[in-house]
Amino acid sequence: MDKDLGELRRNKDEIGSNQDRIVLKKIFIYYKDMYKSGGIIIKQSTVKILDEKDLEFVNALRNLRVPRSVATLVTFLANANEATSREIEVGTSMRQPEVSIGMRGLRQNNWIEEHEVKAEGKGRPTKVYKLTVPLEMIIQHYEEQKSKEAAQTMQAIQRLKEMAAT
Repeated sequence: MDKDLGELRRNKDEIGSNQDRIVLKKIFIYYKDMYKSGGIIIKQSTVKILDEKDLEFVNALRNLRVPRSVATLVTFLANANEATSREIEVGTSMRQPEVSIGMRGLRQNNWIEEHEVKAEGKGRPTKVYKLTVPLEMIIQHYEEQKSKEAAQTMQAIQRLKEMAAT
């Protein structure tokens, strides 16, 4: 299927506009079509971009002292069925090293599943990531963590009071 190169460039510009980011809210669309126009092969894809509500969720996790990369990845993957590293980079505006660091945290908690998909032609396989636990379990994890921290703080304060009284 041949398309005019100018039309493809216009479509790319439209995808990046703020208005289209709102249209892509809470959905994850991935399609890959190859167009050959004048000998140039162009790959076109659409990736969900974090919207204002998603960024608010990231900030709420950050307020719990969750690392930014982990908070962003949890939010993005909760809205996507599965995603490649590159799709995550584009959708979250994170760099590849940040994605890798965040994935390490998700792996340590056993919150993600990853598998490799063979690349077309030559090249390394692409890793595809998917959350394996519901968002509610992740929130519960942080709730329990903060409850333990609060209990430890209260014990330390109680101990200080006892020491000051003697």
